Amino acid sequence: MGNDVGLIVLASARETFVSQRELAERAIEQVSFEQLRVVPDPDGNSVAVIMKHMAGNMRSRWTDVLTTDGEKPSRHRDDEFIDSYADRAALERDWASGWGVLLDTLDGLVGEDLGREVLIRGQPLSLARAIHRQIAHYGYHVGQIVSQCKRLRGESWRYLSVPRGQSEQFTAELKRSGRSVSADDTPKT
Repeated sequence: MGNDVGLIVLASARETFVSQRELAERAIEQVSFEQLRVVPDPDGNSVAVIMKHMAGNMRSRWTDVLTTDGEKPSRHRDDEFIDSYADRAALERDWASGWGVLLDTLDGLVGEDLGREVLIRGQPLSLARAIHRQIAHYGYHVGQIVSQCKRLRGESWRYLSVPRGQSEQFTAELKRSGRSVSADDTPKT
């Protein structure tokens, strides 16, 4: 893959990860710490536990991504599904730590790295494929976070995208403002 194309792919992946993080955080900020710890059903995970799992996954997958297996011996995945946070600040520090590892690693990659082979649980795949795998994984969990926060917030929920029944109004406002209209446009509410 050419260096220019590779850099575009890396920049696009970074933008997608940042967008996922921002979406989750816009949902999380709408609920209390106690609500983040609510387990929705006996087999479910609280938002706090999902955040803990994502942070642990990020640290494991992205630390030394080009030279070590993405499933680090030091990772204790099962512990990620136990809520052990003393307070919201501890949860947010852990969350930020995972994202920091991911984004710092992406920032250190070059286009040629995308074709390099990496390992996840002993399985080889290209770095490009590993990035796409993680985008899908984190997107899945961000969707869970948003859905649970919306349910917890109830009628006072502030929409993170175009509210139901307001698509035409939103598109008209975009056109009036001169901005381009795409499927990714969402109001900053």
